[in-house]
Amino acid sequence: MSLFRPDLLTKYDAAGPRYTSYPTAVQFTDTFDPAHYHRAAADPGAASADLSLYFHIPFCDTVCFYCGCNKIATKNRAHARPYLDRLKRELVLQAACFDTTRPVSQLHWGGGTPTFLSHDEMAELMAATAESFRLLPDAQAEYSIEVDPREASAETIGVLRDLGFNRLSFGVQDFDLRVQQAINRVQPLETTRTVMSAARAEGFKSVSVDLIYGLPHQNVESFSRTLDTIITLAPDRLSVFGYAHMPAVFKMQRQMDEAALPTPAVRLAILERVIEKLTEAGYVYIGMDHFALPHDELAVAQRAGTLHRNFQGYSTRADCDLIGLGVSAIGKVGDVYAQNAKDMAGYAAAIDRGELAIARGVQLNTDDRLRRDIITEIMCQSSLRFDAFEAAYGIRFKTAFASELERLRSLEADGLVKVNHDGIDVLPAGRLLVRNVAMIFDRYLAGNLAGNLAGTAKPRFSQTI
Repeated sequence: MSLFRPDLLTKYDAAGPRYTSYPTAVQFTDTFDPAHYHRAAADPGAASADLSLYFHIPFCDTVCFYCGCNKIATKNRAHARPYLDRLKRELVLQAACFDTTRPVSQLHWGGGTPTFLSHDEMAELMAATAESFRLLPDAQAEYSIEVDPREASAETIGVLRDLGFNRLSFGVQDFDLRVQQAINRVQPLETTRTVMSAARAEGFKSVSVDLIYGLPHQNVESFSRTLDTIITLAPDRLSVFGYAHMPAVFKMQRQMDEAALPTPAVRLAILERVIEKLTEAGYVYIGMDHFALPHDELAVAQRAGTLHRNFQGYSTRADCDLIGLGVSAIGKVGDVYAQNAKDMAGYAAAIDRGELAIARGVQLNTDDRLRRDIITEIMCQSSLRFDAFEAAYGIRFKTAFASELERLRSLEADGLVKVNHDGIDVLPAGRLLVRNVAMIFDRYLAGNLAGNLAGTAKPRFSQTI
């Protein structure tokens, strides 16, 4: 039985952020002064904090129609060489900004398809990283990479383990052939099973699988079959993303039949089935789109109250400064978010000048930091206690956020949240729409939504249902 009345589907199907940051990337400006980044990186007060490195490898052999990532579809592997050379120069430039005695306890390669690089090129990039930064040993760090099973043999999985990677994320999306054909990503089950078996044999600490709901031709029954298959493969983590249909922004999405997309009601029914089946199979519902087995570090971090969100989604390390490397990569250093040029020409020109490729960003103020912590608590813990924020920020929560608490009354009446005298708890129905709950505390959102509703701006956020 659905948790929602039909009228609530319409009421809450709004455009909203996923809150991988606050302020969101919409607030980044090209007037951002990179000097703020340099000052944050050089802050001696942060010297004891660990570092996290994110590398964006934008190349893909073929394009998946649903994809909203910054990518370059090409079959010419020679494109990797000049990009790799610039990444190595960027590593040196970034390392010069930081106290490199600070250890790197987290590293992630995303894309695109990072395994577009050859085995030798991947080894070259990892060696260059170790020359510029202090990488912690395997037992103390999280080194992860996104892998397309169609592009990775068992040999590739072995190479990745030898290079130091100890966590893998495999893209699957859906096992239904009709859906795969509609999204231009045909991937037989045996292909996925082979690389997952290889990862187990090589001793990877955690194997994650990505699924997407809301794609053409999906329904509750068909996606249930995909879930049944995934459960037999027993990944340690699952990311089950809601497809963001934004064809005005991502032109390749126009290749799909819009009429075949499931309705908001069906999308929500699929999500409810996902939560039901995965929790019955022993997975912990981390929040929004993530699930993990109880032993996995994500589940452990949530129990310990140390779960965090960053640009890759839920994370176990909240205290790291994140350094973004590569075209379009975003970093978070101190109270600064900084993004590299999103176009290859701009990125290449900056690196060739011997400069960081930072093109836009934002420096957080006190209100941003407070609201970021509130939204993070809602997204990661499904609750918050007023006294913790009052002690940390010297405020009276009910006074400072009187208007937000008033707006929460409507969500409380609809069974999404419970506002108590000492805090806010997100209820099971609200966890399905946790973005809507978090949006209440977003100071920037009203103006963005007004522009979208008036038709004066491109859509900037996906629908929450």
